[in-house]
Amino acid sequence: MALQFSSCRPKSTFFSSLLLLLLLSPSVAELSFNFYAGSCPGAELIVRNTVRSASSSDPSVLGKLLRLIFHDCFVKGCDGSVLIRGNGTERSDPGNASLGGFTVIESIKNVLEIFCPGTVSCADILVLAARDAVEALGGPVVPIPTGRRDGTVSMAENVRPNIIDTDFTVDKMINIFSSKGLSVQDLVVLSGAHTIGAAHCNTFNSRFKLDPKGNLELIDASLDNSYAQTLVNKCSSSLDPTTTVVDNDPETSSTFDNQYYKNLLAHKGLFQTDSALMEDDRTRKIVEILANDEESFFDRWTESFLKMSLMGVRVGEEGEIRRSCSAVN
Repeated sequence: MALQFSSCRPKSTFFSSLLLLLLLSPSVAELSFNFYAGSCPGAELIVRNTVRSASSSDPSVLGKLLRLIFHDCFVKGCDGSVLIRGNGTERSDPGNASLGGFTVIESIKNVLEIFCPGTVSCADILVLAARDAVEALGGPVVPIPTGRRDGTVSMAENVRPNIIDTDFTVDKMINIFSSKGLSVQDLVVLSGAHTIGAAHCNTFNSRFKLDPKGNLELIDASLDNSYAQTLVNKCSSSLDPTTTVVDNDPETSSTFDNQYYKNLLAHKGLFQTDSALMEDDRTRKIVEILANDEESFFDRWTESFLKMSLMGVRVGEEGEIRRSCSAVN
């Protein structure tokens, strides 16, 4: 059953999406709003305050927290398995080498273990922290049902088949999203996460090069020439493209808004996967709608983020409540 793109307001969109998920997934039905109201009533406030505090000293952590949930949920579900350290874990895979925000998650867990030991899962912390990161940058507040349990398995071999690489075609992206129960609309909306955060030069510098005379030569003709020159200037100043970072959104990188879609219309998508959304009728039409209506983007974000946060959740007797997010009990 596919969710349709409509002009519903956030409340009706949110609850219709939640109802659909409850019908399709029995495990989701075991989650609830304010799950920790009795066992750890300050849990969500502790998460929010810690995220805000961390971002005051390092604003980049907000984008990192949002990225973490994608890399967790897309690999065998939202179970906090990306947080586990060790050889052969998801976290050790080269595809996850540039992830950040782990110390914030551990800080939250440490505080919660003082007030409510063995109660709040790392999986819930991760989802709530990503939600709060978006809110801190001016994005919508997404009501999140909680009660997830932590996974006990984390394998590097599960990473690459399940995450989007920056050179994927629209068909490849749609196939991965479809395998997770997510729609084409979800693909375009969740790509809007690129309105914040930053990326290393080696993730996009294959789209252009300098000729022997030092002049810009576009390899990917879908990229705006002046924007490409700006990227060349930023990336060529460093000898190591794996360490130099560039804002995903060249216009409003510190605000969660619909500028990402406006950038796509101007051929200023940082990744090949961004630009690809403009080259396919299935995705371009949604990009155009969202570029012209920020309220619609926020409505759709609330819906799609909710769907992603409920993928493959562990509940009941499944999994555990980790004492430390970086290691199984």
